[in-house]
Amino acid sequence: MTLKSNPKDLARLNAQFAFLLEADKLKTVDRANQVMDRSRFENSAEHSWHAALLAVLCAPLAGADVDLARVIEMLILHDIVEIDAGDHPIHITHNPQDIELAEQAAAARIYGLLPDDIADHYLTTWREFEAMQTPSARFAKSIDFLAPALQCLGAPVQLDEEREIVERNLYRGRASKIKDLFPALYEFTLALFETRATDPVMDQRYAFWCEADRLKSILRATPIMDGSRPENSGEHSWHVMLYALTLTDQARGAIDASRAITMMLLHDIVEVDAGDTPIHGAVTAEAQQAQEAAEIKAADRLFGLLPSDQGQNLRGIWEEFEAAQTPTALYAKSIDRAQPVLHNLANDGGSWRKYTVSLSQLDTRVGDKITRGCPALWRFIRARVEPWFTAQNAL
Repeated sequence: MTLKSNPKDLARLNAQFAFLLEADKLKTVDRANQVMDRSRFENSAEHSWHAALLAVLCAPLAGADVDLARVIEMLILHDIVEIDAGDHPIHITHNPQDIELAEQAAAARIYGLLPDDIADHYLTTWREFEAMQTPSARFAKSIDFLAPALQCLGAPVQLDEEREIVERNLYRGRASKIKDLFPALYEFTLALFETRATDPVMDQRYAFWCEADRLKSILRATPIMDGSRPENSGEHSWHVMLYALTLTDQARGAIDASRAITMMLLHDIVEVDAGDTPIHGAVTAEAQQAQEAAEIKAADRLFGLLPSDQGQNLRGIWEEFEAAQTPTALYAKSIDRAQPVLHNLANDGGSWRKYTVSLSQLDTRVGDKITRGCPALWRFIRARVEPWFTAQNAL
């Protein structure tokens, strides 16, 4: 049955995409801390991705009562309220009650764009994170509180102002609360700040996490929704994690949603070394082979930074995604292909204009892959983009 003949399915997808496209605005919310190369301030979307990555890397340190899948959901969703409420740096005094009211209103509006069942789940998840009462929420909050300090300490150039903020935060601020909640990560962060010896296994995880920060400087061909700049691969990874979480009802067959989200977390990590190759740019067999070889080499180096068992596990998830043979990987591939399409549409063609893409090429390069994992999703997206291509042909 097509979406056209099923208004309820169409209404549901319209609501899901209203939320997903609104969420893109998180990429324009700047935070107080800088990316590690000091080129600019970090935004809240790429922070959310980087925090989720830190949680996965620290998973072996979590207690048995911590639900890692729940933690990742919290970190994907936790800052979306900043689209309306803004970010509130820890070193600037704010009225906590004003912030709470602004964030509650933002949560009601933004999550309210979704179908009721997803909206209820996301609001419950966000409120659990904010309340910090469950083991999973405390683990997620620990990651969120310590990630900015770890990012500052991982930068090659240390700024006195940032180190002063980190010092206050670790000794007297909100990060000091993590001493009892997640002592291993707190002690590691404190030892880094005090330039003391650190745990060698955590050193390996941290080296990988610091390298991953460079993904925030890898620019893609697709613009962000407002057209102001190209999207980077770090914030793209967060956005497709959110897509994967939101669109599970579109998957063909049974999937492991948590594993699909982890695929999205990791899928572009090799671009730190290999760079991004636009799907509409590298279409020759030779170019594709060269890119594949570069990505394998990058995977060898990057996953090789981790403790061997963890590196092998995470590389296995990345390789499953690349092979696109399991239902979960087919779903993840579909999501990765779907996200840029409506960005291009919102920007009068975006990279389609740059690479002179036709609708038939979009069907082959994008539609066929989305259809393998989410057939109804491609019918929905194609119905939106076809009028743009028709208009171009009429010119």
